[in-house]
Amino acid sequence: MSTPEHNEAEQDSPEGVLVDDAEATEVESAEDEALIEAEENVFGTPEEDAAAGDGAELVEEEAEEEVEIDPVEELKAQLRTAPGDWYVIHTYAGYENKVKANLETRVQNLDVGDYIFQVEVPTEEVTEIKNGQQKRVNRKVLPGYILVRMDLNDESWGAVRNTPGVTGFVGLTSKPSPLTMNEVVKFLLPESARTKPAKDKSAVGADGSGAATSGGAVSQGPAVEVDFEVGESVTVMDGPFATLPASISEINAEQRKVKVLVSIFGRETPVELAFNQVEKIS
Repeated sequence: MSTPEHNEAEQDSPEGVLVDDAEATEVESAEDEALIEAEENVFGTPEEDAAAGDGAELVEEEAEEEVEIDPVEELKAQLRTAPGDWYVIHTYAGYENKVKANLETRVQNLDVGDYIFQVEVPTEEVTEIKNGQQKRVNRKVLPGYILVRMDLNDESWGAVRNTPGVTGFVGLTSKPSPLTMNEVVKFLLPESARTKPAKDKSAVGADGSGAATSGGAVSQGPAVEVDFEVGESVTVMDGPFATLPASISEINAEQRKVKVLVSIFGRETPVELAFNQVEKIS
């Protein structure tokens, strides 16, 4: 038989259970907050993660911009730190590469590598068009000359001057004058090998194609060497005037077109044609 005190204890027990549950909930909530705080300390907050992502993208963009280096300034920086001066050496025409090889061999054999540092035959890539066919070839910038970077003294002067195929230094015989930095850049880095200033991101088209505007970084491309002359007689090879003789009145090397005068019924008619649409009369 239950006593009144026992009944009161049974009535009080649900309240005790509720209190215990509330305390357990508070403990679990505190533990969850502590766990979240620990994770944020290790991995950072979502805001910090987003900021870090933006920073990574910015670093990548800056790295891309750094890649676009002006080749002229890059060459000048190399020239400033390189020992010696650049001199122009006159050679037999057509033997520039042979003279370069001869001189490099003499530098080793005579042990003058402390005075003669570099030998170059400046070249540039050009588009050559002959008989309507175009191809890219390397052309000498200074036919009949080579460039030598050296410290000029009696020993180095003699090594260069007595190299087979060399006819002499350009300048005073006793003391040749070295090239200026701008002259060296002009010979070693022709216009066809240069690029315009760094790319402007605003130049990228709306379709993402990257169409260049006036501020874009556009390679000027190889120069065009044309095998035609104004007044020269040619034969039209394509189009409605094919097989007819004509004479060249204008040449547009950039657009690779010529304007010719075609004789039709005894009257000269100007016609604009591409280089590959005409051929020299042999």
